[in-house]
Amino acid sequence: MAGITKEEFSRLVKQYERLVYTICYQLVRDAAAAEDLTQETFLAAYVHRDSLPAGYERQWLGRIAANKAKDHLQSAWNRRTVSSDAEEGTAGPRIGLAPPAEEVALRRSAAGEAVRAIRAMKEPYGPVCRLCLLEERSPEEAALALGRPVKTVYTQLSRGKRLLREELERSGANGRSVPSGRTPE
Repeated sequence: MAGITKEEFSRLVKQYERLVYTICYQLVRDAAAAEDLTQETFLAAYVHRDSLPAGYERQWLGRIAANKAKDHLQSAWNRRTVSSDAEEGTAGPRIGLAPPAEEVALRRSAAGEAVRAIRAMKEPYGPVCRLCLLEERSPEEAALALGRPVKTVYTQLSRGKRLLREELERSGANGRSVPSGRTPE
């Protein structure tokens, strides 16, 4: 459906908005997140509207929505939020005491080191990693902000994460020096 107009796209949004929301909600089970993912789905669909297959609009939008929801569930931010809630006892009953102060300090130190390493990254990986990892933007949003193709942003994000992991392993996320390729004991 090459050359879809804004009016035609608006009709698609109105026609499939509930379907996209339902798909997102069934996967993430959070109304606010499902609303955000619905918007992200239509943003991605609009950016890639020239690749919309004629006659398969429903399936195409459903696949984008499912992928957005799955990405959300696998995101580092979502995992960190869920694990933080579990640590604080808000995600269910917790047995035992709060973690020792040293453990909390080490976690905060490692997080600060990761942020510093991301901010120190050079082109082309630095801007992509800052937008996606620190500002929590989707690769599609980063591509729009940076004026780069989405596939390029995905590649740069993947390579940037690998470089970040290697840098953190080299410097040791907990202050110790760790030989590359080995994890601290």
